[in-house]
Amino acid sequence: MKKRTQNDPGLARLADLIADAEVAMLTTEEPDGTLRSRPLMTLEMDQEGRLWFFTNLSTRKVGEMDQHRKVNLSYADVARQAFVSISGRVRLLRDEEKARELWTQRVKPWFPSGLEDPDLGLLEVTVDEAEYWDVPASRMQRLFGLTASGGGEPGQPGEHGEVRPGSPPLGERPH
Repeated sequence: MKKRTQNDPGLARLADLIADAEVAMLTTEEPDGTLRSRPLMTLEMDQEGRLWFFTNLSTRKVGEMDQHRKVNLSYADVARQAFVSISGRVRLLRDEEKARELWTQRVKPWFPSGLEDPDLGLLEVTVDEAEYWDVPASRMQRLFGLTASGGGEPGQPGEHGEVRPGSPPLGERPH
């Protein structure tokens, strides 16, 4: 994923947490209220904190997003033990210049016709709010966090925080 410098500290934290996860599970709502998730490769988090993905414009998810502009993105970087849930607004568009900027050979298996495919579109998600859990990566660190003592209190296994772009940080708290 291309990661741009973030001006907002909360968005910078999110960008760091999802940088290596690469694949997000995008959840949309079907017309009958059923929630549906599917994987998408994250291409970029831009300077404004918008997340970018390629999609086929004729897919079912596009119709769902036309009905309900709110989506959820979930990331899990199991090796790092970092987990992120993002709620945001989606926009579908065709932008040849942005598509060329984001195109990599890694997405070609999903879009074999490449940039010339008339069904290829961009999906842009603007972050409204996010929540994350960041646990020490190594088993020893997690074990130490659970058993360490200082004044009889157990050590903290990681941190949990919330992000609302443009707002003061909501703070990180142990979980």
